[in-house]
Amino acid sequence: MTALFEPHPTRNLALGRAARRDAGTRRTAVALLCASLLLVTFWWAHDGGVQDLGTLAGAMMSIGRLSGLVASVLLLAQVVLMTRVPALERAFGQDELARLHRLVGFTSFTLMLVHVLTITDGYAAARLSATPATFWDLTVHYSGMLLGVVGTACLVMVVVTSIKAARRRLRYESWHLLHLYGYLGVGLALPHQLWTGQEFTDSPGKTLFWWTAWGVVAGVVLTWRVGVPVWRNLRHRLVVDGVVTEAPGVWSVHVTGRHLGDLDVRAGQFFTWRFLDGAGWTRGNPYSLSAEPDGRRLRITVADAGDGSRRVAGLRPGTRVLVEGPYGRLSSRARTAPKVAFIGAGVGITPLRSLAGELPYAAGDAFYLERFTSTALFTDEVDALATSRGLAVLRLPGRRRAPDSWLGEGIPADVDDLAALRHWLPDVAERDVYLCGPRPWTDLVRTTLARAGLPDERLHLESFAW
Repeated sequence: MTALFEPHPTRNLALGRAARRDAGTRRTAVALLCASLLLVTFWWAHDGGVQDLGTLAGAMMSIGRLSGLVASVLLLAQVVLMTRVPALERAFGQDELARLHRLVGFTSFTLMLVHVLTITDGYAAARLSATPATFWDLTVHYSGMLLGVVGTACLVMVVVTSIKAARRRLRYESWHLLHLYGYLGVGLALPHQLWTGQEFTDSPGKTLFWWTAWGVVAGVVLTWRVGVPVWRNLRHRLVVDGVVTEAPGVWSVHVTGRHLGDLDVRAGQFFTWRFLDGAGWTRGNPYSLSAEPDGRRLRITVADAGDGSRRVAGLRPGTRVLVEGPYGRLSSRARTAPKVAFIGAGVGITPLRSLAGELPYAAGDAFYLERFTSTALFTDEVDALATSRGLAVLRLPGRRRAPDSWLGEGIPADVDDLAALRHWLPDVAERDVYLCGPRPWTDLVRTTLARAGLPDERLHLESFAW
């Protein structure tokens, strides 16, 4: 049997060991954030924050200070959440990091606006008529305030384009480019906070805390968003080896490079890809590996989604490739049980195909379910895995039979989703389930899995959303 279908010899670790380490990382990250929030709240209270609530002007100033402190901590946290720190990537996965990033981001932005409004009102002695002139005076005459206003404007743009209604009108590449202005906004806010903020500068302990926090975050950004990607691309020098049509509107891109055996990547993970083939090369797209990495080449499979993805069909051998990654928790790290199930729809089957080839399992202990509308992907490869390794395979063709069902048209209407799942997988609650596909579809599958008794920690999910 070829190496394509052999489990990676170094991945057969004790089940659950990596998952337990990742759970410890999650607890540590939450504890650090909570400790930071408690510390700045203690400083606010110790410096008379509660007593200042006695008058209207004092209350505005006090609320402004507290909201500014909490917003600053959360602002730094949201940056760290999306800087691709490997420990956080492994522990949370991209879907959960993105969800937390949005939650923390919108919270910090709201508190930042509260800070601006209440501080200005406090300086205006709680006189509404004097607030605009006070805001202008603070912006023009206080050190770093003008930069802070510009930084706030950048963050406003990021937040506005992150609202669902705005995201639907933007291409992923445009949204991603605009989102990078968040780093500029955070950077421009730094001088205002560290030069003029009393809560940042009136004791050596506070100064040390804030300069350390900002320095660590800046170091994380420069390391994992700039330094590591540049180093990896210089070292591995990836190029396109060939493009294969898998189905109408679906193409696989084979990529080779140098020292790929040293690239710490696992089946199921994804990279952000940029192909240097002309105009538009600066726009990166996230694509998962569709075959297990073998140290010699990587493969991704791309569907024509109308966002420029069809460009891959015209890639020529030798085209240079830039990548960021690998990212994602949809890998062997998350596994805790001997039995597994892979459930995917459309091009979402790609990371599951690579996982089915790499993960170790006994014959009959792995179940592979593919939902597709017109053409199943990788049929020869999956059938070879069924023959050589005992992978149980179920393909469900056709469109969804109903808006509230994730099953295809061929399933009788009197058989509900849960009954069908239990028929195919009566022991589903005892398995690790890897799930990938469009968000509305995975939401339905997730609900059915929960009804079947699958614990949350055994569901490993990635969806096509941003």
